[in-house]
Amino acid sequence: MTTLKVNGQEHQIEADADTPLLYVLRDELKLNAAKFGCGLGQCGSCTVIVDGKAVLSCVTPLLLVEGKQITTLEGLGTDEAPAPIQRAFMEEQAAQCGYCIAGMMMRAQALLQRNSKPTDAEIRAELAPHLCRCGTHMRILRAVKRAAHLMDTAELLPANQGSAR
Repeated sequence: MTTLKVNGQEHQIEADADTPLLYVLRDELKLNAAKFGCGLGQCGSCTVIVDGKAVLSCVTPLLLVEGKQITTLEGLGTDEAPAPIQRAFMEEQAAQCGYCIAGMMMRAQALLQRNSKPTDAEIRAELAPHLCRCGTHMRILRAVKRAAHLMDTAELLPANQGSAR
């Protein structure tokens, strides 16, 4: 039995310690934003945040995440109250097919949590591990910058007026 903390809730999971986190998220917890892309940790579609760091969940065994805080895209915001990163990607229309976007948003979220004002070069370097052929790369870059601005603005507002996080 493995205890996972996902999106603020504890879950008891019956699975082998070497089971990839992605399989548990999708199959057991029904959290489907993280996608199975390559299964080799080379495309980024399965990215989630573990204790503040972007992690490729398809190659991360449960053994390494037990007791750590795991955040998936579903844990950032809702349809009614999207998180700044989600809102920015929607406003910039940064997704085309959408398959890799959840992973990109999670990696961008991890970046913005540790660096609230990243440069274009820092954003590009952070997102470099993601394979994407849709052609919205400039929109993605604008979305990350917009999210940084939205997060900054939300911190300046009174608690009841900020965006959901």
